Amino acid sequence: MTGISEILILVLLIVCILIIPRFFKGEPDKKVSSANKLKKLSPKMRLSIVVTLIYPIAMALYLKPWNQGLILFVSFGIMPVFLAWAIFWITAGNKK
Repeated sequence: MTGISEILILVLLIVCILIIPRFFKGEPDKKVSSANKLKKLSPKMRLSIVVTLIYPIAMALYLKPWNQGLILFVSFGIMPVFLAWAIFWITAGNKK
């Protein structure tokens, strides 16, 4: 008798996991291609992304963290970029 109840529990779990979510699902969201996302980037955002890449590289070449001064590199090379993007993210969230 326990074998039948275990099979029924498995069937119930499969129904709950696979079939029931389809009933509650709304219309699928329209997907935006990555090419369209790149076209929407403003020149200011593109410049920010390039500076995000160049600044830490320039600071690494200047401070040479592989020899010594890893803490200086993190403090002056990575943290300003992190803080700038964090501030941008917070202000963009406040605008919406």
